[in-house]
Amino acid sequence: MAEQTLNIPQLLAVILVGFLIIRWFFYSSSTSTSTNPRPQDSRNAGRRADPRQVDQIAQMFPQVGRREIQWDLQRNGGSPAATTERILSGRPLEVPPPSFQPQPAQSSSPTTASPSTPPKPIHPDLITRYNLASKLSEPVPTSPDAAQKSSTGKAWSQNKNERQALLQRRREEMILAARRKLEEKDRMGGAGG
Repeated sequence: MAEQTLNIPQLLAVILVGFLIIRWFFYSSSTSTSTNPRPQDSRNAGRRADPRQVDQIAQMFPQVGRREIQWDLQRNGGSPAATTERILSGRPLEVPPPSFQPQPAQSSSPTTASPSTPPKPIHPDLITRYNLASKLSEPVPTSPDAAQKSSTGKAWSQNKNERQALLQRRREEMILAARRKLEEKDRMGGAGG
């Protein structure tokens, strides 16, 4: 038998077939992953983002619109971690297309927020919080020297209880001074206005 050799057309055919096989092998997996999100989007189109997750992300990032958050949550399969990571990394969330109609979170938010609002403790003013109403009626020290002596009269103590009492007294004095300044400002505004 004659010795087998490859001529140029056969060599080109082997290279072309090899190229097509390699291309099909590598690019079929990447095209399937790149086309995979679209079917995922169509599958997730029926499934809406959880309003609690949207609220949570909107509270963390008030500069981002609720509609963009809902769109991103819907696109990434409802993962608030992925949306948060995208925002924190500085990548802007995609603007949802005009055809995207977010779920009526505004109508469901007030109903969920209304029952949760009353249980929240209402933060009282500092006078009420620290029981300073009786001290508020005490006379105001008229000389600035007396006020300075009362606030800086003692040096920093080595005793923990004394330091705590000193800091508590300073806090009370600052709260009362701020309240008195505010009342004076209101009186000046009321008299001048």
